[in-house]
Order: sequence, then C-alpha cells, then structure tokens
Amino acid sequence: MKFFIDTANLKDIAEAQALGILDGVTTNPSLMAKEGITGKNNILKHYVDICNLVDGDVSAEVNALDFDGMVKEGEELADLHEQIVVKLPMTKEGIKACKYFSDRGIKTNVTLIFSAGQALLAAKAGATYCSPFLGRLDDVSTDGLNLIDEIRQIYDNYSFETQILAASVRHTMHVVNCAKIGADVMTGPLSSITGLLKHPLTDLGIAQFVADFEKGNK
Repeated sequence: MKFFIDTANLKDIAEAQALGILDGVTTNPSLMAKEGITGKNNILKHYVDICNLVDGDVSAEVNALDFDGMVKEGEELADLHEQIVVKLPMTKEGIKACKYFSDRGIKTNVTLIFSAGQALLAAKAGATYCSPFLGRLDDVSTDGLNLIDEIRQIYDNYSFETQILAASVRHTMHVVNCAKIGADVMTGPLSSITGLLKHPLTDLGIAQFVADFEKGNK
C-alpha cells in the first residue's frame, strides 16, 4: 500500500519523506489556508515546493465547479510539474473533466467519494485515483471501511486500474485496516504514519536492552 501524507505543511512533508516510506502528497484549499497560503500565485508556488520535496504524485485541487473552469485550472496545475495530479470533485462536471484529462494522459484524483456508485463512475471516467472519505463516514456512524471493501470488489471484478485512495484517515488503525482490505493508497496526517512506529512492548524492550548494555559496561 502506498503512503501519502495529507497536508500542505512543508515541515511535516519533509519529515515523512525522510522516513523513506512516503509515496506522495494530497492537499486541498482548506489545508493550504491552514498553512496561511493564500493568493493564486502563492498557492501555485507552494505546489511546486511540495513536488520538489517528494518523489511521488502530488494531488492539487481545482476550485471551479463548472467543466470549463475545471479544465482551465486543471491544465494550469498539470503544467506546474510532472508530479501533479489534478484533483476533481465527484460531480457531473467533475466526471466530465476527469474523462477529459484521462483522455489526454493527465493524472486525476476524484475526491469526496461516499458511495460505491460514485467510485464506479470515477473508474469509468479513467480516474487515476478515487478518494473515498473514510473518516467522514465514520463521523456520521457509517462504516467507511465497508465502502472501501465494496469499491475493491467492484474494481477487481472489472480490472479497473483506478487506485483506491483511502482519504480522511484519522489514526493508525484506519491505516492497518485499509491495508487489510486492499486499499491501494492511504492518505492522512503525519501522526497516522508515525503512530505505526509505536508499541509499548517495543519501548520496554529497548529500555531493557539499554539498561543491560549500561550494566555490562560499568
């Protein structure tokens, strides 16, 4: 499973990259605003800065809601860097734009997916990634993992190449469970990645090794 980090924070991206296990980055307008990145030119520059930090795909989201606007913004984003993936909303216009870009060899990520039917449309339109929002479904007492399981079955039935990008990942068990049911990618905060490093028995074992080493070298 690929590991993406969901942020616009360059420090967190660099830390994840330094682990040697990062495969890409996802961002959105809210994450940009959270980092104080405003204004079109600043946002575009920030996308390039992110691409220069990592080796993999970087999802950059359009703001337009109409087809022509999405195409215009998406082409501008794709021209920024070869690692850019154009992120589109799961709407009628977004699906049309997805097909437009996929026909031209431009990678896409269809976002805000909350049903298997939406994921099926994204795959039919040639999306590189579809992003079911696991955590947001959990927030409204719906089983987000079940949705990913349904999408996996549909994609496998028809050999769709669209990758399931489990989004809105909140914690380490989301990551582990997504891996168990076959999500191709997970994207979440740095804590959801670094949290996988932790186990109390590992900490106890290291403490014991250190204590025994110090005792034997007195």
